Amino acid sequence: MSSQDEQFPAAAAAAPEPAAADEGMTWWYRWLCRIAGVIGGMSCAFAGLWNCVTINPLNIAAGVWMMLNAFVLFLCEAPFCCQFIEFANAVAARADRLQAWQKAAFYCGMAVFPVMLSLTLTTLLGNAIAFATGVLYGLSALGKKGDAISYARIHQQQKQMDEEKLTGSLEGQA
Repeated sequence: MSSQDEQFPAAAAAAPEPAAADEGMTWWYRWLCRIAGVIGGMSCAFAGLWNCVTINPLNIAAGVWMMLNAFVLFLCEAPFCCQFIEFANAVAARADRLQAWQKAAFYCGMAVFPVMLSLTLTTLLGNAIAFATGVLYGLSALGKKGDAISYARIHQQQKQMDEEKLTGSLEGQA
């Protein structure tokens, strides 16, 4: 134990765990998801601001929601952009502990809501990249694709079992 761990035993006991979402994700895919989240946040912010410049109350509500989406995306994916907020690192740490499918559902749900409020080209284009971020996390939740050899072996085994069942049922009829 280091001298810091001896001074702060509670902090040493609560050492950060490896992120659940990072299990099975390569480093480049993790960065792709983060970059997509930051770009999605920027598109939501600009489109949300543009959406608020109207007199239609649903467009204003959708624009405010889009700016809230941008804030949440920045907070979860790039907490260094929110250094002036005290709880930014805590929220980012909690978001990193979420599983990939949970992030996918959260980001896609956040992106769909403003489109349902006000179906305009601005809301569609502004939320497209945020939705794509959720799709990227959803794809990572599915896991890696298997190799062709194991799939061919499984297919061959199923084919043999089907043939055996077919011949067994034909022998039983005769």
